[in-house]
Amino acid sequence: MIIDTSQIEQIFLVCGKTDLRKGIDGLTGILEEQHDLGTYSQALYSLCGTRKDRFKALYWDGDGF
Repeated sequence: MIIDTSQIEQIFLVCGKTDLRKGIDGLTGILEEQHDLGTYSQALYSLCGTRKDRFKALYWDGDGF
């Protein structure tokens, strides 16, 4: 998926270790419950895993993540 960077309003870097084995629903649940972030906004969310060279990014493009 190619992201149109002009549509991104905010970028969030979630610090700490996140279980990246979770799917999209699990990761959005973590963002909404633990960090009080609205995942259906025009923002890019970057989550770090337990290894320093692994991360996942979530972006809602209006049709899906």
